[in-house]
Amino acid sequence: MSGAGLAQLLRLASPMLPVGAYSYSQGLEWAVESGDVRDEAGALRWISDVLAFNIGSLEAPMWCRMYRAWSARDEAAAAGWNARFLAARETAELRAETLQMGDALRLVLKATAEVDAGALERMPEPSFPAAFSFAAHGLGVPLREGLVGYLWAWGENQAASAMKLVPLGQSSGQRILSRLAVMLPALAERALEADDEALSNFAPGLAIASSRHETQYTRLFRS
Repeated sequence: MSGAGLAQLLRLASPMLPVGAYSYSQGLEWAVESGDVRDEAGALRWISDVLAFNIGSLEAPMWCRMYRAWSARDEAAAAGWNARFLAARETAELRAETLQMGDALRLVLKATAEVDAGALERMPEPSFPAAFSFAAHGLGVPLREGLVGYLWAWGENQAASAMKLVPLGQSSGQRILSRLAVMLPALAERALEADDEALSNFAPGLAIASSRHETQYTRLFRS
């Protein structure tokens, strides 16, 4: 991986990327409100389970497929996987989140004009995986490294959310991130090798938490 590619990956995975990821908790806020998550161990268990049984087993393999489609200049394939990903969003909240973040990243690429974003502009309702994989490919970030960066950015945002909600201290947040970092290489390899029949996002607890968060009386995070 070139130094330029690494710098672009760090930029895409940075909390400073202006896509609004910090404003979403993906159901974690309800899990804290309900008492399912009440300490560091509970936060780690929630985040790592969602990472393993939802993000890593559906979102990550679809991210890979969209990256490969962008690489092959196959807009139809990219649009097809984007549509399948949107159809798999279990709640209105999760669907709105990925569309808002995808559109925000599209606007970033349009504003910086670093890459020709025409293909992404032509995609109806680009999700965040579609926009992130497009940006990674266009900015010279290799597939495997781009995927790990995508997973890391998700985990970092969830750890930051847990620190605000439980609440947890800085050391707790770093311990959670250190455990997540160990998981990422294996999850990335599994996603890279997954065939279509292996795709799954069976995480009913996440869907229930997200649904209930939509009507939660007091919320710090967007719904």
